[in-house]
Amino acid sequence: MSTQQAAPLSEAAQTRKAVSNILKGSAGNLVEWFDLYVYTVFAAYFQSHFFNSSDDLQAGLEAMAVFSTSFLMRPIGSWFFGRYADRKGRKAALTLSVTMMSAGSFAIAILPTQDVIGLWALILLVFIRMIQGFSVGGEYGTSATYMSEAATAKRRGFFSSFQYVTLIGGQMLALLVLVILQNTMSKEDLTAWGWRIPFALGGAAALVVLWLRRSMEETLSADQLRAAHVKVEGEAQPGTMKLLFTKHWKPLLICIGITLGGTVAFYTYTNFILKFMNDTSGIAKTDTSVINFWALFIFMLLQPVYGMLSDKIGRKPLLIWFGVTGVLFTWPLLSTLAGTKDPFVAFLLMFGGLLMVGGYTSINALVKAELFPASIRALGVGLGYAIANSLFGGTVPLIGAALQKSGQVDMFFTYVTAAIFISLLVYIFALKNKKPTHLDAEQGNAFVAKGAVKETDDDGTKDRVNA
Repeated sequence: MSTQQAAPLSEAAQTRKAVSNILKGSAGNLVEWFDLYVYTVFAAYFQSHFFNSSDDLQAGLEAMAVFSTSFLMRPIGSWFFGRYADRKGRKAALTLSVTMMSAGSFAIAILPTQDVIGLWALILLVFIRMIQGFSVGGEYGTSATYMSEAATAKRRGFFSSFQYVTLIGGQMLALLVLVILQNTMSKEDLTAWGWRIPFALGGAAALVVLWLRRSMEETLSADQLRAAHVKVEGEAQPGTMKLLFTKHWKPLLICIGITLGGTVAFYTYTNFILKFMNDTSGIAKTDTSVINFWALFIFMLLQPVYGMLSDKIGRKPLLIWFGVTGVLFTWPLLSTLAGTKDPFVAFLLMFGGLLMVGGYTSINALVKAELFPASIRALGVGLGYAIANSLFGGTVPLIGAALQKSGQVDMFFTYVTAAIFISLLVYIFALKNKKPTHLDAEQGNAFVAKGAVKETDDDGTKDRVNA
């Protein structure tokens, strides 16, 4: 059923509407992920203010441990915001999440250091990061849901790919700010106080997005929102854990499986690799910042290309591409990177990894959104992602740093490869290509010709196409 009650719009009008809503939704995603990534990008400069260790590797390990604590809040955030989005609407949930992220960034920008308030500096830093983890836990599932629902049917892969355009763009902007500050400030000033600047910028940008999101269109209809609050005896209400675990537990498990290998690979090649190049490869911090920026910039531009390709050939082939190449080439890429000091070779190796990961990042949000009906979509997508992301993706920097420190970096390569292999099995055996989905039933068919009839059962979908 369409979420729109008015007369059907022309294709051009639908596209204009989709572009407007996608831009407003993705702007918030950009800022949220900028605020999240600023921590790891600038950790080398502020870690001495919050961690006592004089050993840079140990201090870095402690900083990454704090980074990982924010991931513990993601399942809680995804539950809260997923329920909120399925019952109150996507727009309301997205507005609340960006407000919380803005407050957290401003708080870190003015946070006193351990020289001023002692242990309380670390305690407050952990608390703020947990609040931001709570916020971004809600942002992912809700924005994935919103962008998938706001897209036009035939270009769903293209439009939904902008979630990762902005997610990657957030990290790229954090790196850009780092490069600018590294070239305009002395290392001493950057370490002393300059690291506060990006947190303040992120907080201010979030306020701008908060204003933009006020004019977003809601993708749930008034009838759907009213139905979420009507109690029917013997039936679970929309947006509740009871509905998710009793009728949609199989799609939830598939969602976790889809995410597991992708999130490990993504954080390896976009996040931990900065520290990996510094500490294992021995490449200068100024060089690794430039390498990461340009690799991520090209990677960001490729997301819509992968998305458009999925609109032609289907979603499954791209996930298979990521899974197969990830299993075959992760070890050779990372082991070669560990032994090179040439910045250009390092760039090529990082970009090679990103080319593989693009098969996952560009369409994973849409693939997950297609697993669930609107009544449980934000909660199902958000919680499935958050569980896998918290247990596996968020711990990548911590596991990598620990194995670096113990001299067992080869074990890290094995860990990443094994995670990708597990997800590859899910892609092969749990997903079908170009089959009708819940989104097709609600918003129009992406691949199936007119006349297709959609049947659903409690745990998944059954498809029948009428001639």
